[in-house]
Amino acid sequence: MPKNRIYVCIDLKSFYASVECVERSLDPMTTNLVVADPERSEKTICLAVSPSMKAMGIPGRCRVFQIPTNLDYIMAPPRMQLYIEYSAEIYAVYLKYIAKEDIHVYSIDEVFMDVTDYLDMYQMTAKELSIKIMQDVKDTTGITASCGIGTNLYLAKIALDITAKHVKDNIGILDEESYRKTLWNHKPLSDFWRVGSGISNRLERMGIFTMKQIAEADEEMLYKLFGIDAELLIDHAWGRETTTMADIKAYKSKTNSISSGQVLDRDYDYEEGKLIVKEMADLLCLELVDKGLVTDSITLHIGYSNQIEKKPAHGTTTMTVTTSSARQIIEYTVKLYERIVDKYAPVHRATLTFNNVVDETYKQYDLFTDPAEMEREYQIQKAMLDIKGKFGKNAILKGMNLQKGATTTKRNRQIGGHRSGV
Repeated sequence: MPKNRIYVCIDLKSFYASVECVERSLDPMTTNLVVADPERSEKTICLAVSPSMKAMGIPGRCRVFQIPTNLDYIMAPPRMQLYIEYSAEIYAVYLKYIAKEDIHVYSIDEVFMDVTDYLDMYQMTAKELSIKIMQDVKDTTGITASCGIGTNLYLAKIALDITAKHVKDNIGILDEESYRKTLWNHKPLSDFWRVGSGISNRLERMGIFTMKQIAEADEEMLYKLFGIDAELLIDHAWGRETTTMADIKAYKSKTNSISSGQVLDRDYDYEEGKLIVKEMADLLCLELVDKGLVTDSITLHIGYSNQIEKKPAHGTTTMTVTTSSARQIIEYTVKLYERIVDKYAPVHRATLTFNNVVDETYKQYDLFTDPAEMEREYQIQKAMLDIKGKFGKNAILKGMNLQKGATTTKRNRQIGGHRSGV
């Protein structure tokens, strides 16, 4: 009979804010600090608020203007490169105890671990091992962690997200029986992993407000409402999860894509928006070359100004080539932009995706392509990557990057759309 698995989910409390406090030799648990870019408007979203501010009821992802004006706090500009370095240091702590094959990095501040085969070796319970790892993280970096322990991945996550918040040691523990006993009637449903506001709102319209009610609901009705996703919802209502760490490690996506998105710092007119999309296509082409990949399909999503009520523009185009050529891809991207975007609606958001990304050995030309010319462009792109790698991303730019409204030089100094801090 297979051994029951034990999973641990560790989260770094208010990670970005905690790092900023540690860097200032301040206690993250008592210091009022928010991570937000002071150069942006008061509508900008805080990337994190410190635990002491969360204890006052201030949401972790609030906007600056939502923070009470009578509250004294430090505003720390984002330093994404610093947070990545802290995260890497903490991952190294995890590796002292658990092999990388048994760790799944869920985000920069959260991991899942399958600790099943380590408990006998360490002669510890899952809780004792978790405490040891969390204390090592604290001693090494000054960052406080919280933890969920469960008999499957879902229960470990729920133990972290819900149970751990209500116990003094920040460690929640759940199995299927205790989950149904303690959380079946928990509200709101949106507190549960993978139950967003859209799902919870649809359930509430049917008079379903708890996991117990989902478990007891007519399954046919749930499948009619949610399709195949109902299976996961029903399993989670009972505290079940069939996916294992081995499944996660073995998973390979059937299709691959790369994408770039940005929210602009003001509304852009039609031509400025086109420039932004061209810049995004150019950078994604360099990413293709850098990774030895090619694409044959492009998807563009344009969100309009918040000042107007207008459905976003969305479209996909298939190219007659499979390539990483910026010249060819930008041409297709511009035609797609011109086809789907309203000339008279201000642009505020843009996301560009290259679909069906495959190895460059699958590169294909059409009758109108000169292979020698494409090879010359490819070598120029490789040279640009070499220069950027040695001297920085802004060491070599194109003319369009210097036009009014261009964002490439600014974005090259960012990580994930936020200041790198270097």
